[in-house]
Amino acid sequence: MLGKHQKPYENFYHSTHENEHLDSKTELLVGLAAAMAMNCLPCTRYYLTQAKRAGITKGEISDVTAKVMAVAAGQKKLQMQEVLEKYQIDLDTFE
Repeated sequence: MLGKHQKPYENFYHSTHENEHLDSKTELLVGLAAAMAMNCLPCTRYYLTQAKRAGITKGEISDVTAKVMAVAAGQKKLQMQEVLEKYQIDLDTFE
C-alpha cells in the first residue's frame, strides 16, 4: 500500500502507544476522540474495542463523543462566520 513509507509509519504509530505521561485509559480516550474527529471508522472501531477491554464505561465514551461533537459544531460555526464575512452575506436579509 504505502511501500517504503509503511514501516516508518507503523513504527511511529506504535510508538504513540508507549506514553510517558498518559495512563492507558487516557491514551485510549484520546485515541478515540482523535479517531472520531478524523472520521476514521477503522480507528474508531479499534479504540472502542480497546476501551471495552480496558473497562471504560459507556458514560466515559458518551463524554468523549459529546466533546468531539462540541468541537465539530464550533468549527462549523466558525466556518459559517468566515463565509458570511468573506462574501459579505447578511443572514438578516434571509427573513
